[in-house]
Amino acid sequence: MNQVYLALGSNIRAEFNLAQAVRLLAGCGEIRQKSSVWQSQPVGDENQADFLNAAVLLETECDAQRIWDEVIPGIEARLLRVRDPLNKNGPRTIDVDLALFNEEQLQIAHRIVPDPDIGNRVFLAVPLAELAPGYCVPGLGRPLSVIAAELQANEGSEFFRRDDVQL
Repeated sequence: MNQVYLALGSNIRAEFNLAQAVRLLAGCGEIRQKSSVWQSQPVGDENQADFLNAAVLLETECDAQRIWDEVIPGIEARLLRVRDPLNKNGPRTIDVDLALFNEEQLQIAHRIVPDPDIGNRVFLAVPLAELAPGYCVPGLGRPLSVIAAELQANEGSEFFRRDDVQL
């Protein structure tokens, strides 16, 4: 069985869409863990609502290629994700990213796993660190807990846990 860590984000009907994404992911295996939901300011296009972010650990027989080719696009399509080629950082119903796969380093199409942004994006590192604080990120050589703590110290009040939203 593969241990797949997926990062989720939404700023359109976020509470609904995050929960739906988790429900749909459960159709591909077993959701072993879910992080808290975190609120963050948008990156790039700042003229939009804040994002809600979370992460899940999915245990599945699916390999990384199938997750990338079928599972993620299928969920994003079902939740009506629209990609604006002129604004890659625009609002979205759901964004599902393959962040970590087992303890492997992979390249799938144009995607690198572990997600290279884990080391500099608090909205990725913190939810992942909740799931696996001691996970030493291949390529970064540091545990998620250390990465998350460093990033959180720099974000201050602009990144916070939303205890009122559950997955």
